[in-house]
Amino acid sequence: MPSLILPVFIQVALTLALMFWMGAARTACIRRGEASFEDVALQNDVYDEKTRAIGAAFHNQFELPVLFYVVVALSHATDTATHILAGLAWVFVIMRIAHAYVHVTTNFVPRRFMFFLGSALALIAMWLVFGVSFITGWDARP
Repeated sequence: MPSLILPVFIQVALTLALMFWMGAARTACIRRGEASFEDVALQNDVYDEKTRAIGAAFHNQFELPVLFYVVVALSHATDTATHILAGLAWVFVIMRIAHAYVHVTTNFVPRRFMFFLGSALALIAMWLVFGVSFITGWDARP
């Protein structure tokens, strides 16, 4: 059975890296006096643009990736993991890394959207492959 675990580890690493970066950026804003704990207790729009972008990139890791984690777990649990799913998992994770990179650098929305769309299409394909394999018993393994 091909392993989809390494792409999951990479996706988790991306999420954790963004979390720590976000925390450091937010702490720096507070230390510089640009925001206070009272300011940020209920809202994040008081942080500078770069810090908000890092936070948004972090929060994005709890949208599409949730469905990624589910399809990977289900494919392992049902013994339907295939090389096709593994390849699509890598496409998904690479697109998520690129999406996060654009988000925290230029934040050029048309480019960021293309990476989002690429990851969404890879995820849809993963669910379709998993669904067909599970429902029909089709074994896509060589």
